[in-house]
Amino acid sequence: MTGNRGFLTCCGPTSRRSFLKTSTIVPAFALAGAGFHAQSVSAAALGKEQRDKLTPDQIIALMKRGNERFYSGKMSAQDYLAQKRATAAGQYPAAVILSCIDSRAPAEIIFDTQLGDTFNARVAGNIANDDILGSLEFACAVAGAKLVLVMGHTSCGAIKGAIDSAQLGNLTGLLDKIKPAVEATRYEGARTSKNYAFVDEVAKTNVLQTVSAIRERSAVLAGLEKEGKIKIVGSMYRLVGGRVEFYT
Repeated sequence: MTGNRGFLTCCGPTSRRSFLKTSTIVPAFALAGAGFHAQSVSAAALGKEQRDKLTPDQIIALMKRGNERFYSGKMSAQDYLAQKRATAAGQYPAAVILSCIDSRAPAEIIFDTQLGDTFNARVAGNIANDDILGSLEFACAVAGAKLVLVMGHTSCGAIKGAIDSAQLGNLTGLLDKIKPAVEATRYEGARTSKNYAFVDEVAKTNVLQTVSAIRERSAVLAGLEKEGKIKIVGSMYRLVGGRVEFYT
């Protein structure tokens, strides 16, 4: 069934039961697979055993492949009905993505994933406040996700607002959390929101500062990373072209 492609896409008639019993199959799919799951109705969602066999580096590699399918126009066919049924009883996401609320940057589509593949936290400017940190801790320490991916994007309105010191209700406090990235960004050209190159440099700095903030403010996540159980990495999505650049 072509609509059930995912992290562990099967290249032949191998059954879900047989590859779950094969300990060496995961690395092979991590190198050559086209997504997260096997091509059978019963494997329309990522299972715990499949997820647990993946390393953080393998998950990053698979997300890169998914992004490549997205920007090349070769995305997997999706059978959301099968995915909905397969995930109704439980979920075993491999990663948690912290991204911006921008309507042009939906992480699930950008990485060509399915229901149940990733947790997704979205907030303007992809900042890490206390509630976001708690959500990331749940995703990794409780639910077993192995990758925390912070994803910024080009032409970010929240970054422009922080550069301009915009004032608007609760948004003012949110933008204040981004201003340290504006100040920390080294740039020789015009440091204005009308200079898109500067905006994108600030967005990159903001991503890296958010990654650092997660490690500094969450002993839970920092501990898991030190133990090698998870990775915390940053990335930037390019609105023009659709590529995601990873900062590992």
